[in-house]
Amino acid sequence: MRLAFVFALLAALVACSGNDSAAGEWPAYGGDAGGSGYSGLDQINRETVDGLEVAWTFQTGDAELISSFKFEATPIQAGGLLYVSTPLNRVIAIDPETGVEVWRYDPDLDRTKPRNQGFVSRGVSYWEDPDAPASQKCGSRIFQGTIDATLIALDAGTGELCEGFGEGGVIPLDRGVGPVISGFYSITSPPSIIGDVIVIGSSIRDHFRVEEAYGTVRGFDVRTGEQLWDWDPIPRNPDQPGWDTWTPEAAQKTGAANAWAPISADPELGLVFVPTGSASPDFYGGERPGANLYSSSVVALHAATGEIAWHFQVVHHDIFDYDVSSQPTLVTVPRDGVDIPAVAVVTKMAHVFILDRATGEPLFPVEERPVPQSDVEGEESWPTQPFPVLPPPLLPEKIGPEDAWGITVGDEIQCRAQIESARNEGIFTPPSLQGTLFFPSWWGAINWGGAAFDKERSILVTGVKRLPGIIKLIPRESATSGNQLGTPYEKEETFLFSPGGLPCIKPPWSNLVAIDLASGEIMWETPLGEVPADRILPSQKVHGTLFFGGPITTAGGLVFMAATLDDAIRAFDIETGEEVWKRPLPAGGQATPMTYEINGRQYVVIVAGGHNGLGSTPGDYVVAFALP
Repeated sequence: MRLAFVFALLAALVACSGNDSAAGEWPAYGGDAGGSGYSGLDQINRETVDGLEVAWTFQTGDAELISSFKFEATPIQAGGLLYVSTPLNRVIAIDPETGVEVWRYDPDLDRTKPRNQGFVSRGVSYWEDPDAPASQKCGSRIFQGTIDATLIALDAGTGELCEGFGEGGVIPLDRGVGPVISGFYSITSPPSIIGDVIVIGSSIRDHFRVEEAYGTVRGFDVRTGEQLWDWDPIPRNPDQPGWDTWTPEAAQKTGAANAWAPISADPELGLVFVPTGSASPDFYGGERPGANLYSSSVVALHAATGEIAWHFQVVHHDIFDYDVSSQPTLVTVPRDGVDIPAVAVVTKMAHVFILDRATGEPLFPVEERPVPQSDVEGEESWPTQPFPVLPPPLLPEKIGPEDAWGITVGDEIQCRAQIESARNEGIFTPPSLQGTLFFPSWWGAINWGGAAFDKERSILVTGVKRLPGIIKLIPRESATSGNQLGTPYEKEETFLFSPGGLPCIKPPWSNLVAIDLASGEIMWETPLGEVPADRILPSQKVHGTLFFGGPITTAGGLVFMAATLDDAIRAFDIETGEEVWKRPLPAGGQATPMTYEINGRQYVVIVAGGHNGLGSTPGDYVVAFALP
């Protein structure tokens, strides 16, 4: 009996060692293949967090080469090393205890070439061959998609190209995907790996033209690079599901609906969960009447074949640029004593959809509600949109002149005038010739930072922006900008900022929000960050800044998040939302942190390099915090 107990205990330990959280690693962008953003580590907890100090700082060198970029990467830690990708797609392996560089790979990007998203990379992916001896080259691999539209495989121990993968370690991805303009078809998010399949989407230029590159998602053999399947979110012929949501002409010429955010995977179900964007172009759909499946959806694909298992469209006939812009988060919903496997989809609209992971059916009520209709000739906006009843929307469905704000009376007056000038019937008011108020804006309430799920407490946490904008359609004969080509209208977009450079509505301009997945109700929300003193009057203190990046959760009862304009990283009590720790960063931390444990010491790591879209402090730092 004693031997049986010992063997059972050993088996349990082996099982735990294969669990991402228990092993103390952070082997994928979202912590695990399902993008939970959760770590089972608890050395750093509510009682000890105040003792966190900088353990080491590393600089990539990118800031010496380019002046304008977005450092949005989340490092990963696996196989004894920490891996980070830079805005120039350089991959650097770092000793996770000391912060000393082990190797780097540089694809030597052309820095003078126009780019779709500028210079940006959100991370890399790790794979270990269970059948390979430890000494075999490329027995463990680092994969990166680049802004030059290539998929690169590197030996995880040395950074050398894996020659047997694709074309000498590289697969060009801009072939066979329709009309591609050089520099405007790229990869910005790390690929997803499920078993022996690597799945990757693409980033395609927004707002440019109707006949755009295809948003094809592809599956490759993780060892050889052989393409196993491809799936186009836009059905191109009558025998494909979703064809009836397009006209034949539109189905042939429309592009995009691409998956530019990270893709999630569930190895047990053999599914990948693909977040798709809006079809081209973003703000006028007269050339593509219909609901336009599978744009602006989360789509579950069978990882082995690329066939659709289920789909859920969050915006019908999207003319708002309301992409599904963040990684779907695999969660469980406790109900009647059972944990139901689910996927949480957080959206630009501040809507949160909780779907059954196997079927796509909503686990909380969702209603199709009438929405305002277009008054633009040629546009056929969709009459209804899906609204979740629970969780409730994380932002008001409408703002008005009474919400105008400014740091001075003059600023407030001008902000009120901007709001009053626009068509404004609440969320999903279509673009117009008058100019339509978008709240939230196309930057979204929730963008690529996404959400994190505390597995022990069944709590979903996400950051939410409060930023309005105005979209105006300009008849082609009066237009000068050359966007939305192939349609009768160009678009003119403006964020609602006061003359003083701050959002035109009352702060806070962001909140961190926690949702109880047992009930679907909001547990708490708290302003995220403080507006830097040089942007407000000396007598003012404004909480809740604009941000880019996301949260993580830990078994220590903490939420870690940076992302804000005040160049800081914070920890919050996950039960109450109380800020319990804050430390300055050497530059803007517009990224999502991660955590891991090495030799009994837990580290929290964030990249700090700023974001040219927010105007935060630039840099090229990787900063690790740990207890003394």
